Amino acid sequence: MKPVLETSAEDLVGPIEMSVYGPVNAVRQVLPGMRELGRGTILLINGGSAVRPGPKVTGTSVAFAGESAYGQLLHDALAPEGIHVAQLIIPRGIGGGEPSHEPAALADRIWELHARHDGDFRTFVEPMDA
Repeated sequence: MKPVLETSAEDLVGPIEMSVYGPVNAVRQVLPGMRELGRGTILLINGGSAVRPGPKVTGTSVAFAGESAYGQLLHDALAPEGIHVAQLIIPRGIGGGEPSHEPAALADRIWELHARHDGDFRTFVEPMDA
């Protein structure tokens, strides 16, 4: 994780592999079965830099933006087939004393996203700080 002016293309390789190539490969594996069933859920979980780039976390800011775009495209393309694609944004990370950010609360929220299929793509655990 480097500031934007210190980030090289090589610094983006790992974050892009994990946040873009990983989900693309995973979806390509599970999507045929979901389509055959006519239902399914794909959940993407990201930190706040997915929607508000951070100048000191350039790698995740760039990679999460790519993952977010891919997820939104999937959401729009697969909704008519009964396959729900959603993204949960966890600003400020997991834990840290905030009840909504504790692992058990996040697990409940993730389950809710799976079960709810309300049509929305992006959900926030808590609103982003100003």
